[in-house]
Amino acid sequence: MKLYDGGRAPNPRRVRIFLAEKGISVPLVPVDMGAMEHRGGAVAERNPLRRLPVLELDDGTVLCESVAICRYFEELHPEPALFGRGALGKAQVEMWQRRIEFNLYLPVSYAFRHIHPAMKEWEIPQVPEWGEVNKPKALDFLVLLDAELALREFAAGDEFSIADITGLVAIDFMKPARITVPDELTNVIRWHRALAARPSASA
Repeated sequence: MKLYDGGRAPNPRRVRIFLAEKGISVPLVPVDMGAMEHRGGAVAERNPLRRLPVLELDDGTVLCESVAICRYFEELHPEPALFGRGALGKAQVEMWQRRIEFNLYLPVSYAFRHIHPAMKEWEIPQVPEWGEVNKPKALDFLVLLDAELALREFAAGDEFSIADITGLVAIDFMKPARITVPDELTNVIRWHRALAARPSASA
């Protein structure tokens, strides 16, 4: 088994944090995304979308998409449960994972990919107007999330989950996307600081 990894890129980082929380070690194959190695043969042969991360199992089976890879490891190593417990708990984690991914993680990614000069060769065509439109979308969702986090410690309840991992990575990615968490969102700031202090955050 080996994991084709893209360093500090958000999706590979989500998987590494997940594995660190589980205490799972998987051999990494570093891919230099800055040098566009993810567009080369080794990745393209395994993922025609030429995106990372890519998990290759011992029998040659390939899994792509960060949440799908995390689900695979959740089934193999159910503790600690990062996709929730029981019917309701799993549904709540799924709900908040999707909400954070669609309403925060993706808008931040779109802002970065369509505005940052370093992304001109990646995002073709780069549409700066679309990047700018996504900035307030991310901030609007953070207002909603701040109200929710006044009620609980973590995104989906009282236990850390993959929804928190997606949120941590999204907020960290706001800096290169040139978006700032407003000071008045004290619950979001508290939550992010707690997540960033976990040992897994440095994975």
